[in-house]
Amino acid sequence: MSARKLNAWESAGLIDAETAARIRSWEAENSRPLAMWAIIGLGALTIGLGLISVVAANWDKVLGEVRLAVHLAALAAMLVAVWRRATVNDTQQPWLSEALLFIAGMIGLTFMGHVGQVYQTSSPLWQPVAFWLCLFAPLLLSKGQSWLVAAMIMVATLTVIWGHVAIYAEQFERANRYAVLAWYLGTIICFPLLFIVLGTYLRQRSARFHFWYRIEQLGFAYAIMGTSMAAVAAGFDRWSEDRLGSTIWGASAIQGVALGLAGLAVWLLRPTQSGRATGAVLGLAGVVLVSCYPLSGGDLLPALLFFALWGGVAAASLHAGWRGVFQLAVALLAIRLIVLSFELAGDLLMSGVGLIIAGLLILAVAWVAVRVSKRFAPVDKGEVQ
Repeated sequence: MSARKLNAWESAGLIDAETAARIRSWEAENSRPLAMWAIIGLGALTIGLGLISVVAANWDKVLGEVRLAVHLAALAAMLVAVWRRATVNDTQQPWLSEALLFIAGMIGLTFMGHVGQVYQTSSPLWQPVAFWLCLFAPLLLSKGQSWLVAAMIMVATLTVIWGHVAIYAEQFERANRYAVLAWYLGTIICFPLLFIVLGTYLRQRSARFHFWYRIEQLGFAYAIMGTSMAAVAAGFDRWSEDRLGSTIWGASAIQGVALGLAGLAVWLLRPTQSGRATGAVLGLAGVVLVSCYPLSGGDLLPALLFFALWGGVAAASLHAGWRGVFQLAVALLAIRLIVLSFELAGDLLMSGVGLIIAGLLILAVAWVAVRVSKRFAPVDKGEVQ
């Protein structure tokens, strides 16, 4: 802590001279030589980079089977370390168990790619990631403790889903199997919504509350951001009314129903202010998503869908005490309002007067957004609901 800040606090009457002296004494006794640690870290990093460079320079000269054996041995050693940490009380250093678990997962994931590199396989990315999920998801879900492992599971799941969609959706379209395509898209894209229900159910029934809280958060973010992207895309152009367009609407209807069911599940499983707010927002997202197709093609109506979604998020945040989410909702509403003003202005923006008006509008909206966010943002109730 800087002496200048301590002097400022003492001058402002926040602390007395005796307290300031004790703080200075404690800081002096417990200070860490950051410069020395930085030099040591730089030296370790240099040695590590040197080892990596030596291995990389002779990579092709090492037999593939030998490389895989070393890689597998490293994975086994890391899994043993994870198992040993699981047998001790890690309340003092939970970050160590989490770091070991994350590293074990990454080593396992890179091992899949290493196998493909050695044996020259040409499978799409989603297949080895899916195989990795089958092997490691049970371990990660049973031992994970924070957002780090939760994010790893979510990213891997999205990689599998969208990699699968990129290949098979095109095949269904070429085969004119539009009914199957609608059910396929509507079902597979909704799979991460299960994270919301799973996190909601287990967060109060597990000792790892924070982990399941993050799992639920990630699923909720996926649902809301996906719906937001659909509302934005609806403003670009009128969605076609041919068989492909009908397929997209059918898939959207399935996803809307899935969002509604997920919201109902959260409402019933967690009958608190936060649970009801989450369930209501998911239900609203389902309605917005289903409405994107018939209201697509204009500037105003898709924008109103976006406003309805994030206005609902802001209202739910006020009810549940999500301070950060409320401020995010206000910021996004302000940005969308600015974009809408550009869309509706048309040729006026081509003139200097139009640019001046747009600039003033941006400043006004930003000022109002900041004032609203500071004045009406709820007191954060934390993660206890």
